[in-house]
Amino acid sequence: MDMPDSHCRVSRDGRGVVRLTICNAGALNILGSAAIVGIQTALQSLAEDHGIRVLVLAGESEKSMIGGADIKEMAKLDQASAEGFISRLAGLCEAVRNFPAPVIARMPGWCLGGGLEVAAACDIRVAGHDAQFGMPEVRVGIPSVIHAALLPRLIGWGRTRWLLMTADTIDAPTALAWGLVDAVAAEGELDRAVEKVVESLLACGPEALRSQKALLRQWEDLPLKDAIEMSIGAFGRSFLTDEPKRLMQHFIDRKR
Repeated sequence: MDMPDSHCRVSRDGRGVVRLTICNAGALNILGSAAIVGIQTALQSLAEDHGIRVLVLAGESEKSMIGGADIKEMAKLDQASAEGFISRLAGLCEAVRNFPAPVIARMPGWCLGGGLEVAAACDIRVAGHDAQFGMPEVRVGIPSVIHAALLPRLIGWGRTRWLLMTADTIDAPTALAWGLVDAVAAEGELDRAVEKVVESLLACGPEALRSQKALLRQWEDLPLKDAIEMSIGAFGRSFLTDEPKRLMQHFIDRKR
């Protein structure tokens, strides 16, 4: 167990699975500037470790992974400091989004505002049976911004408008039906559900997964024709590793 910052703990198992636990941020893991900077710095350091195969982002309590951004801090902001605060939160979301290995969000309890933006930046979201989701910013006088822009890609424009403009919350089954989360665990089974996803990822070629994640990020910004063309090089480069030969042969041998 390592503690690179007072707001996060890092543990790693022998499979290359790392768990980053947000801590010392209150019962709901609320993100103030200190927590945002500490977690982002830890993520950027971990991103340099090529041995990491999966990263699980979690909260210290079962009440939330990240409950939201710190309203007490935001209430004291002016225009300039507000832009600084939200830029720091955007940097954290980008550190999650650009992490080279797959990132799983472990999501019990409440996931609101900035917490949902961080979750949207993760690759896979696994919710607890009692999880609640919302974007309540307009109720406290601010718009939802930065990585809320990912939500239309996940759930469509209509449902995004509903979340951002009504500020109402939705439950875990609704979030699953909308595509906001990828799985909902049964009561008491959240860690088991996360582990199931971890095992699926570990069954894949680690270099292929990193390449696939990079491609997905690039596809978000490219026209279809360009996305197809640039993918050809990524396919070719995969044969610079031993993964295709080794894993394809394993598949062939298994089918005999």
